[in-house]
Amino acid sequence: MSLPTALQARLRGPGLIGHVIALLAGALSTLSFAPYNLWPLGMLSAALLYQGLQQVNGKQAALRGGAWGLGLFVSGVSWIYISIHLHGNASPLLAGILTGGLELILSLFFALMAWVWVRFFRIHSPWLGSLGFAAIWVAQEVFRSWFLTGFPWLYHGYAHTQTWLSGWAPIGGVWMLGGISVFIACLLSEWRLVRRPLQAGLAVALVAALWLAGYGLKQVDWTHSKGKPLSVNLVQANIEQSRKWDPDYITHTLSLYRDLTYAQPATDLVVWPETAVPVLQSQSQYFVDGIAANLAERGSTLITGIPVDDMQPDGMKIYNGIMVGGSGPQSEYLKQKLVPFGEYVPLEDLLRGLIDFFNLPMSSFSRGPADQQPLRAAGYNLAPLICYEAVYPDFAAKLAAKSDLLITISNDSWFGSSIGPLQHLQMAQMRAIESQRWMIRATNNGVTALIDQYGQIRTRIPQFQQEVLIGEVQPMQGLTPYLRWRSAPLGLLVVLTLLVCVLQRRRQHTR
Repeated sequence: MSLPTALQARLRGPGLIGHVIALLAGALSTLSFAPYNLWPLGMLSAALLYQGLQQVNGKQAALRGGAWGLGLFVSGVSWIYISIHLHGNASPLLAGILTGGLELILSLFFALMAWVWVRFFRIHSPWLGSLGFAAIWVAQEVFRSWFLTGFPWLYHGYAHTQTWLSGWAPIGGVWMLGGISVFIACLLSEWRLVRRPLQAGLAVALVAALWLAGYGLKQVDWTHSKGKPLSVNLVQANIEQSRKWDPDYITHTLSLYRDLTYAQPATDLVVWPETAVPVLQSQSQYFVDGIAANLAERGSTLITGIPVDDMQPDGMKIYNGIMVGGSGPQSEYLKQKLVPFGEYVPLEDLLRGLIDFFNLPMSSFSRGPADQQPLRAAGYNLAPLICYEAVYPDFAAKLAAKSDLLITISNDSWFGSSIGPLQHLQMAQMRAIESQRWMIRATNNGVTALIDQYGQIRTRIPQFQQEVLIGEVQPMQGLTPYLRWRSAPLGLLVVLTLLVCVLQRRRQHTR
């Protein structure tokens, strides 16, 4: 059923009302992600933006796309305010300005996307128009994962982590999943098809085919078991962020991890979260080695987050690291994807010291080398992803392709009881689906979980509880198409689609 003509005109034409609709539509998209998981609202949101760009010029399109992006990021990543205000000691006003500034900057990605689509690729065809818009959407998400180190958060495909469409994730990752969803949403919003029964029927059939194909792909096992299951022990100590780096509290922290670990039955792996040992490796190696030796007598291997220091000719470098207790090859990994301001400060010479937020504890980490191998523990290769690294699809896939299991350690206590940590958990589920590998997720204060190769959470510890999770994970071998080729085939498809749109646009303009 088509919308009333007056509403169509307000939605599709230039003017403030169209921008407001776009702003609200962007906010609607947040409800499609965890913890709400109302995935149809994400498709409705994308369709509203698509229709809102049909009859506007490039300038109006940029404003409309920016409004949509602002609605998405204000509603979806406002939890950043918590880390700036509570842990960065910024005043509510300053924290609000910094958070709003970041959200405004992020909205420019959608402003650019909308402008480019209207200026170069918009064509008057329900089929190719919908496909072209989905292609430019995917291009925007890929660009956002790379530009200025990237902010790969709230990708559209995450809304379908648990729908039939998730069967496409092992083929082309979260970007392909999002592109298919956006294409479906746009095609179903094409009111022109209502007046063409045959084409409308074909559209419905294609949409049904994409969903059914997703269901069929979910039944495909791209990987298979390797060896016996491993028993694991994940310690969630629930250390308050305000105490994590307090010198007077460090002894208590180390004793807590030790006691919680020893109180549990022996398992193959014992995993402590990100920077669980809040002391430089050079000063705490004896402690880790002692715990690892005691656990080894029980047949257990310790894996822990720890800051790694290394004296080099140009000075001391400190890395956010994860290590396997005891000596051996592939026993250490240094984080490569650092969080701006949290782990390093851009324009450090200008910003360091201006306010407490630019001088957070351990905010001078160095970037780890790019050619690192997976961790080796209990006879298997583990793809190590430290916190933020788990949200980079291709980066995670590169490590996963060399590994039998995924492991991510995190400390989401920066964001309190907000939706941020739950969004982060959903992204970890997608990494498991893309690679069809089990994910071990150990966090300081939640959500600690074991995720199977289909993205299902098998067991978890609620947030803000001091608890130990005992369970099993199954190492896997074999490569999904996404691990084998990553996003290269999807990138080629996007380029070809946009090229066809350009050619068709020229034909329309020459008639």
